[in-house]
Amino acid sequence: MAKILVGLSGGVDSAIAAYLLKQQGHDVTCAFMRNWDAFLNGDIKGNDTLGNNICPQESDYNDAVSVAKALDLPLKRVDYINEYWNEVFQNFIDESKAGRTPNPDILCNKYIKFDHFLNYALDNGFEYVATGHYAKVIHESDTVSHLYKADDLNKDQSYFLAQISKFALNHALFPLANLQKPQIRELARELDLSIATKKDSTGICFIGERHFKQFMENYLPSKPGDIVNVKTGEVLQQHSGVFFYTLGQRKGLNIGGAYGPWFVVGKDINKNILYVANGDDKEWLYSNNCIISGINWFEEIPQDYHAQAKFRYRQQDNEVIIHKLDDNKAQIIYQQGIASVTPGQQCVLYKDGLVLGGGVIDDIYSDEVSLNDKINQHLWNLSN
Repeated sequence: MAKILVGLSGGVDSAIAAYLLKQQGHDVTCAFMRNWDAFLNGDIKGNDTLGNNICPQESDYNDAVSVAKALDLPLKRVDYINEYWNEVFQNFIDESKAGRTPNPDILCNKYIKFDHFLNYALDNGFEYVATGHYAKVIHESDTVSHLYKADDLNKDQSYFLAQISKFALNHALFPLANLQKPQIRELARELDLSIATKKDSTGICFIGERHFKQFMENYLPSKPGDIVNVKTGEVLQQHSGVFFYTLGQRKGLNIGGAYGPWFVVGKDINKNILYVANGDDKEWLYSNNCIISGINWFEEIPQDYHAQAKFRYRQQDNEVIIHKLDDNKAQIIYQQGIASVTPGQQCVLYKDGLVLGGGVIDDIYSDEVSLNDKINQHLWNLSN
């Protein structure tokens, strides 16, 4: 029997995680984390919840209270609002300013759930923290653990756990590893839990659903500039800020005409230009290798290792070769061209379901030429 602290979010997945651990005979305590305050953090534009009688975080807390009561488990409450802002959200803003597309959910797991929350657990005599993530951990010993995809591949969330430390993985439990989502819902109904039919949370970790462009305007002022046809150099439309867009994006460009659909292929932060192409010019989005850095390795691998990679969540596995440049940096080679591999996003590396590690995508290349350089060279040729 282990003493376990469960992160109880007010959703169905964490509720069933707590239930399963109790059924297994463990000493289980639950804790609700509050990491975002809309008014304190200036979350006004793009927030449809401001008029609610009760804010979403308090509504989730009330659901957590209801679950804990139904399962006869104690419930604590912890706040990491400042930590979330300083260690997760500030990075999100800074990366967006730099024209990259960050993933705050990954940093939330790294710094909040499996750092501050884990330390709170260990300081209070708990041996493990458990969450409702769909992932699988196998503890080989007290100091060696391995992270795998969950059995429910449609819900697998190992991608979001790729940056947690080895130490954190040694103290992590994921009780839903072998279950399918419909089984989770059915268990919640059998237990007559109030959250049995509650919708899964979506949007930014601990913030929720927002109208993204309006939400970002709370923190990044609009800066109008040109939307340029990368093929011809023609100005097609105006944008309100290049940091509001990501590679491959189609919606929100407001470009008329008969030659669409248009999609984003590049950004020039210094010149404040957004480059787009239409449906006949998809080659501007395709790369066959990228550089990733800040790699968090769970497993040791040899040089030029054949593996699989995801360059964004819910993407299919892509066959790759991992060419290590140093302990924290690697070139990821994929002979079949892939569209919209995006700087700032996480590349997570797998070997047949085993998570090898993950790092941030720094730059994308077609052979030895970065796609940004390819765009700049083409536009220079047009003007000369």
